[in-house]
Amino acid sequence: MPSGSSFADPAVVVEDLVIRYGDFTAVDRANFAAHKGQVTVVLGPNGAGKTSTIEHLEGFRRAQSGQAKVLGYDPLGDRSKLRYRVGIMLQNGGIPMAIRPIDALRQYAGFFDDPLNPFEVLDQVGLRDQTRTTFRKLSGGQKQRLSLGLAIIGRPEVAFLDEPSAGVDLSGRDAISQIIRELRDDGVCVIVTTHDLHEAESLADRVIIIDRGSVVADGTLDELLAGQSVDQVHFSSASTLDEVELTAAIGSPVEVVSPGEYRVAAPGNKTEAIANIANWCVSHDVELLDVRAGRLRLDDVFRRLTAQDNELRAASSETAAGKP
Repeated sequence: MPSGSSFADPAVVVEDLVIRYGDFTAVDRANFAAHKGQVTVVLGPNGAGKTSTIEHLEGFRRAQSGQAKVLGYDPLGDRSKLRYRVGIMLQNGGIPMAIRPIDALRQYAGFFDDPLNPFEVLDQVGLRDQTRTTFRKLSGGQKQRLSLGLAIIGRPEVAFLDEPSAGVDLSGRDAISQIIRELRDDGVCVIVTTHDLHEAESLADRVIIIDRGSVVADGTLDELLAGQSVDQVHFSSASTLDEVELTAAIGSPVEVVSPGEYRVAAPGNKTEAIANIANWCVSHDVELLDVRAGRLRLDDVFRRLTAQDNELRAASSETAAGKP
């Protein structure tokens, strides 16, 4: 655990937070905390309420009840006290289209008493070769990297990073992950929102899952994975499988988790279940990919915790569309 960590006093606290849009409750009595020296990843399906929650913490959206504190301050009422202590990376950051990355970093650095060196940040985010390129001409991934650079240049104590690797290539993702880990090791409270569950699993010290406005999970990865059933075999295939035929062949129900991904209950011998699946695939000339057993991943937990609500949303959408 990083030496700069301080878990006695959380940097961010959310208590019974309620945010509404008219009659719709987007955030329904949410409670969680995030600490310095930790990466806290906030997950949730689209429309779950995570964006509204983070926007309130950033000082951009009012709540109807409850409270939140960032470094002990009200994110809206005390914005002037938090302005130079919090870094915010937005999907659409309002960066002037004609500005060059180095000039944007220099401009932001001028707002702080002890900023990072703009050229060093340019190197950190991998944009040294784009020194003369205007923001307009940067790729989507390069714009994301610049937004991250602007969020960290003031040496923030709390950093809110919204989908930091969205649209970024593999090398850029590696650079961004390294920056996030360095922020954590420097004692920064890093709060990341992402839809990339593999990224979340690799970065998170703590995971918050929000669904239908409520916090449905809050803990370390080990805590979230503990107590979850592991009597299953997960596998994927490049081909679409006939799960009914496969179920009949192996004697265990096969469930489609997502296109190309399958799950089989294996309460007995998981090795035997894998062998049966492999034999069926060989006989049907199907390539078997990514087989695993006895170990759940964050995406398994996420799907399990949000599956019922997703089914309700799908049914509601079909009803609204006039489907039975």
